[in-house]
Amino acid sequence: MDRFALFSECLLTGVWIACAALPVVTFPAAFAAGTRHLRRHLAGEHGGLREFAADARTAARGGWAVGVTVLAAGALLLLDLRAVRAGLPGGPFVGAVGILAMIGLLVAVLRAASCWEPGTSWRTLLAEGGRDTVRDPAGSLLLVCGMAVVVLSGALVLPLAVPVAGAVAAAATAVRERRLSR
Repeated sequence: MDRFALFSECLLTGVWIACAALPVVTFPAAFAAGTRHLRRHLAGEHGGLREFAADARTAARGGWAVGVTVLAAGALLLLDLRAVRAGLPGGPFVGAVGILAMIGLLVAVLRAASCWEPGTSWRTLLAEGGRDTVRDPAGSLLLVCGMAVVVLSGALVLPLAVPVAGAVAAAATAVRERRLSR
């Protein structure tokens, strides 16, 4: 029964993350609040929508800049892929490097958001998330696979991508805990 409760909490957290991330640039803050909620749930502490909303507001104070950066990187990737389709020399290689760089950036942001606590600097979290992305390839691969599940779920049944985002938050929380236990 406890496993089902955790699973349902992950799905609910995914819905909360999706709602808080509607203004797109608040995605890192919403993800940080979601992973913090799951950490509270796993620790047996009380936490609900009010605590999630308070965490999302607090994380958004510095996290919006991270969201803008990710959005700008996504726009540059789309521009890069358009150039690849135009047939520029070396285009496929540059396109592949751009896609891998974007995936690396997203993994670093997810890792940073999963470590967020009130009062923590996003700059410090991103630096640590970038180092962890390289130092822990197994954890990074887990997060890449989680993002792939969200994308594929959204491609097949769009509303399914919303609760599945909570599973990615759970994966990020597990990767964080695994790193801390080492």
